[in-house]
Amino acid sequence: MGKNLILGYLTMTVCLTVQCMVVSLLLRILVALEIRGLIRPTLIRASFLLVTVMLIMSAGNLLQVALWAGLYCSLGEFHDFTTAFYHSVVNFATLGYGDIVLSARWRLLGALEAINGVLMFGLTTGFLYTVLRALMQRAWDDRLDQVRLTEKSST
Repeated sequence: MGKNLILGYLTMTVCLTVQCMVVSLLLRILVALEIRGLIRPTLIRASFLLVTVMLIMSAGNLLQVALWAGLYCSLGEFHDFTTAFYHSVVNFATLGYGDIVLSARWRLLGALEAINGVLMFGLTTGFLYTVLRALMQRAWDDRLDQVRLTEKSST
């Protein structure tokens, strides 16, 4: 059990580092776009921005799934990466199909991966919400500014 916990927590740490790097990269890109005035809260632009952020964050999640799959292969649990990756996606997403399972020796890793997946999906969701909230605040502020200008010009 000790090896499971050590390997699991180390892998979870690497996964969190990966997701933090993805968030950091996205923040830098979003700030650069904002400085250039390229972020506008229109329906199409906001939708495009949110979809792009979602896809990049999902790519970060899939990279983490690949890390877990690589761990399983290195431990001899799977002989091909495709099966290990499938098993890892099922664990990470907490689907728990049970059609492919780890050996008794390493089965605790599957539970740790599921915990890791919940936490990383939470981080992904939180970041998406933060971007959406910023877009909504911008749209709200822009609309209020328009109303105030209209009121000033009519008086």
